[in-house]
Amino acid sequence: MGSNDIGDWYRSIPQMTKYWFTGSVVVPLAAKFGLVSGMSLILSFDAIVYHFQIWRLITSVLFFPLSGPGGFHYLMNLYFLYSYSTRLETGTFFGKPADYLFMLLFNLVCLIIIGFIAELFLLMDPMVLSVLYVWCQLNKDQVVQFWFGTRFKAMYLPWVLLAFNMIIGSGGLIQLVGILVGHLYFFLMFKYPQDFGGASLLHTPQILYKYFPNQRGGMSGFGVAPASRRRQENDNNGGRHNWGQGNPLGD
Repeated sequence: MGSNDIGDWYRSIPQMTKYWFTGSVVVPLAAKFGLVSGMSLILSFDAIVYHFQIWRLITSVLFFPLSGPGGFHYLMNLYFLYSYSTRLETGTFFGKPADYLFMLLFNLVCLIIIGFIAELFLLMDPMVLSVLYVWCQLNKDQVVQFWFGTRFKAMYLPWVLLAFNMIIGSGGLIQLVGILVGHLYFFLMFKYPQDFGGASLLHTPQILYKYFPNQRGGMSGFGVAPASRRRQENDNNGGRHNWGQGNPLGD
């Protein structure tokens, strides 16, 4: 029964989140058991440009956490990845895997550029936080719970995590990078077209729709924040994607 429950849970994970979550479990475990070298997974300009180790662009951002495999920090990363990536993919991006994949790719490219400039070698932590940030901005009035029963609006959650990491001594720079990248995507895709009346500056490439077509009717792509949809999700207590009062983050 337990194995069936786990199988049903895994099959219920939406497509893009499933790929990301699976890689974030398999790759660190492979490094932990010596099947691959952890040093071969980090972001390295020389290795990528001169030795064509292209896989580092993916492993250093999506699959290998700053803390390495195992430990509380790694498990929290997996929790945030699964929870908030699933919420985005089954909420704002429901039925639009190409659009969600484009968001992940946009954030990934931005983080790689920052990583090269700032000599940051592992960027999974800010990648996860960038996704969390986008969800929090699209659901800014949603009430979430943090450790010790603290409750606040979702729009403050990324900053609470930043402050928490600064308090425990990890600096907070990585978290700040994730917030900045998440805000850049949110601003260009949603806020600038809606609040400033500007043109839509980001568009999902058509080749992504070819391989990941929309799974429901409607036009491909979008350029303004789905405000009416967010209000419906927040107000509709019986809706499929209503997140109620939020989930505890520290359980």
